[in-house]
Amino acid sequence: MKFEAFLKSVTKVTHLNLPGEVSQFKMIPPYREDLIKNHDYDITTAKQAAVMALFYPDINQNTKLVLILRKTYKGVHSAQVGFPGGKVEPEDKNLQETALRETFEEVGVGIEEMTVVKALTKIYIPPSHFNVFPFLGYCTKTPQLKKQEEEVEAILEVNIDAFLDDKNLTAKQIKKSEDLIYNVPAIHLNGHLVWGATAMMLSEVKDLLKEVL
Repeated sequence: MKFEAFLKSVTKVTHLNLPGEVSQFKMIPPYREDLIKNHDYDITTAKQAAVMALFYPDINQNTKLVLILRKTYKGVHSAQVGFPGGKVEPEDKNLQETALRETFEEVGVGIEEMTVVKALTKIYIPPSHFNVFPFLGYCTKTPQLKKQEEEVEAILEVNIDAFLDDKNLTAKQIKKSEDLIYNVPAIHLNGHLVWGATAMMLSEVKDLLKEVL
């Protein structure tokens, strides 16, 4: 899809009601409810983070979505695909500012280059005890992407047509024990399987865009 067509339609999202969990639960891991029930923490005490679903034109004016592949590290989100974003810092005035700042830090897009269309439905992530607040935004010009070396293994530029194509829906096997293996809903994008909270948030973005494009 050419970015001109995308831009003419995406602002209509501001007038739509959020599909929320109806969309998110299309990609929910089957063990998520048990994770929440068995979690030691009170969800109301969860830390806060914000992320950005950022669309932009590439040099050929095709619409792209930027995702990141996180570094391998000793943590629950090691080597996973996610949105640019991160935890709220004391200097952030609000969650939108967190999403903008973190996107700049992780993929190099200038804060002044980004336009936020809409705040999306928050999601709780049991393993890291975070409430994550996603935002939908865009750039009107091709950004000069630059990864944050400390946290980002690679920047993934996803073609919007591939993102919207239901043929890229699949499943990923997650092994919880020797005799317990789950088939988790996933999205095949740029050679990677996207699953978990990121896939759940992407599902809401996808459903919103399909209403206006």
